[in-house]
Amino acid sequence: MYISITGLELKSPWHIFEFYWLAISAMMHARAADGNISAEAKMINGVRHTLSVWESKAHMRQFVHSGAHLKAMQSFTKIATGKTFGYESNELPSWERVHLMWQNHGMSYEQGH
Repeated sequence: MYISITGLELKSPWHIFEFYWLAISAMMHARAADGNISAEAKMINGVRHTLSVWESKAHMRQFVHSGAHLKAMQSFTKIATGKTFGYESNELPSWERVHLMWQNHGMSYEQGH
């Protein structure tokens, strides 16, 4: 499986409605995407995280560069800062582990896309 972790923080509270509009659309898109096993979101210490699990990295990459997610990606750099981290695994991580890996290994959103 391919595990993808994202964590975003809003640049301004004024962006909250745009963020959720884009995030909800992207989450619905992820859950319906080919090769998606699961997609979840959780707020940890003020950071809005997503954890998505894919059959393969190729499935995740196909999703990332299409539909609602592509539109969200194009807007998020204007309204939020954050990091992403992805890796291969046979086990699903706990949310505690997700946050720790994101903190220690995440690549800035602008660098990763």
